Amino acid sequence: MTGDGIRLQSGTVLQPGKRMPSITLEGLPDDVYDALKRRAQRNQRSLNGEILHILRRMTVGPSSEEAEEMLSHLDALRDRLAAKGVRLDRELIEEARHEGRP
Repeated sequence: MTGDGIRLQSGTVLQPGKRMPSITLEGLPDDVYDALKRRAQRNQRSLNGEILHILRRMTVGPSSEEAEEMLSHLDALRDRLAAKGVRLDRELIEEARHEGRP
């Protein structure tokens, strides 16, 4: 809860008495709908909640909590790779990106 409203897990702050805008999607392909439903179930969100989550991340970016979690996962991955003798640094990533390209 914030001083002015209620903060949802998605990062959205609900303001008492304020109506949020809505969007209607037309022509949504079945495969996209099915993929969104599967993703929502996997992430334990409603279909609407999953779509809002995707839109927020693609337009505003991840919340600070999500960014911290991503960095933590990346640090753990780097540590696991280092333990196996695999180096993961900017130079290696750039080499991999350009490998096989003219």
